[in-house]
Amino acid sequence: MKSNIIIIKSTFFLILITFSFLSFSQNNDKLIFGANRTELFLDEIKGLNIAIVANLTSTINSSNSSIHLIDSLLKLNIKIKKVFSPEHGFRGIADAGEKVEDGIDIKTGLPIISLHGINKKPTKEQMKDVDVFIFDIQDVGARFYTYISTLHYVMEAVAENNKKLIILDRPNPNGHYIDGPVLENKFKSFVGMHPVPIVHGMTIGEFGIMINNESWLKNKIKCNLKVVPIKNYNRNIIYELPIKPSPNLPNKKSINLYPSLCLFEQTTISIGRGTNKQFQIIGNPNWDKTNFKFIPKSMSGAKYPKYLNEVCNGIDLRKNSLLNEINLDWLINAYNKSKNKSVFFKSGFNKLAGNEKLQQQIIDGLDQNEIKQSWKNGIEQFKTIRSKYLLYN
Repeated sequence: MKSNIIIIKSTFFLILITFSFLSFSQNNDKLIFGANRTELFLDEIKGLNIAIVANLTSTINSSNSSIHLIDSLLKLNIKIKKVFSPEHGFRGIADAGEKVEDGIDIKTGLPIISLHGINKKPTKEQMKDVDVFIFDIQDVGARFYTYISTLHYVMEAVAENNKKLIILDRPNPNGHYIDGPVLENKFKSFVGMHPVPIVHGMTIGEFGIMINNESWLKNKIKCNLKVVPIKNYNRNIIYELPIKPSPNLPNKKSINLYPSLCLFEQTTISIGRGTNKQFQIIGNPNWDKTNFKFIPKSMSGAKYPKYLNEVCNGIDLRKNSLLNEINLDWLINAYNKSKNKSVFFKSGFNKLAGNEKLQQQIIDGLDQNEIKQSWKNGIEQFKTIRSKYLLYN
């Protein structure tokens, strides 16, 4: 009798998993990205000179095939003059923050101009032979993920030079929540250019509309902007990306943990760069011994990781449940167990946090709930602004 109950429970559990998987797959099958909806923008670019702002995520996907946006448009006889690439480069293999050089795309022969090298904004000279820019890059919905900073500078250059920009929208895998302190202007940098929380809950298309209409571009200029929306998108769907958006975000778990763990980048704690568990583990060689350990190694996307070749005592977060908010407990606990608290925070921490309060709140011993209470008014004000620019439920 007992074994029959176990079998029934196991069968029910398998059915439940199968149903959930099928439901998730069906929801994903309904999604049609902006890049796939060429009928909505093709007539506007025929016969014109086009520049593409893209990386390895800029693909057109179907159930059994994938083609890069650039290859697809070239097949349609669209005149692409050049490609602009963001942080990590066109092929997405450069380290975080690494200078990316200009080059030539081996497959198409198109010139590639880096927006993470000498300049982060297209120059007038680089734009003179271009009529329309197309921006198609997968974002992950965090303020310090620099693709929205690249978008800002592209919009600014387009506006200053009387060009047009088309954003091909993509889902936000962290679009199901909003959390974090709103960035204060004093701490504006390339890892945070806008007065938004760490997690903003918008697609990159929605964010572009907000940049434009909130007059965040230099001198409050306006960009001639069109967003090609995603069909059938609901931000509450936890979308799993078909291609990793950058070298150290290899899977859905790392992307979900990223807004919480990126704050560790400007501390003495490793978040697993130099392993195959990036943004899924945390640790430090000086922590007291733990059951879980890891050793960062030099690898593609992390040539010089923190604590290279050192044994780190750590915590494995891969089995952590899906986050619907930023987890500050890991950061607070890491600070409290640090043996040299005076050097725990590095100079760039306040830029990631968007203020100087968070660091001081942790030093002063505030708990997660007390800190988050200080974010509440800023988040509510942001939600009011954000609501004007949402394209999806």
